[in-house]
Amino acid sequence: MVFIIRVFMKRFLCFLLLPALLLGLVGCGNQVTIDYGTSTLYTKADMDEAIQLIRQEFDTWKGCELHSIRYLSDDSCNDKNLSWMNELATARGQDAAFTQCIFFESSFHSPKNDKDAGAWNPDEEYTGWQWCLARTEGGPWKLMTWGYA
Repeated sequence: MVFIIRVFMKRFLCFLLLPALLLGLVGCGNQVTIDYGTSTLYTKADMDEAIQLIRQEFDTWKGCELHSIRYLSDDSCNDKNLSWMNELATARGQDAAFTQCIFFESSFHSPKNDKDAGAWNPDEEYTGWQWCLARTEGGPWKLMTWGYA
């Protein structure tokens, strides 16, 4: 009899905790759409590492709501852009010889109130916002710059 009660209690607790767990996974915030596109240069794991840095920076933007992040294309990972990433590093006094670069585009919404918007126009949707990252062979991504191109 005790065994039956224990099994019943475990199932009952699981039944009660399941909705809370699912809500925790979904979260109260907005869902961010990630578009990995098609790449022969980078894996999903490579992109996820870069996206994590983008999201860390974005999380410091008070009141802004991120809607989407999209990998631009392998075409943007060219010698010209790689050279630009190395020039940025040199200008910042960073001793890096980047061998790879990756570019993303995002959309987000600025805060609704003037006082919270800061550098943003209040209550505006920003699209085409670019994120530029670079890394040395086998090294971690570094977020080099962001904005409109």
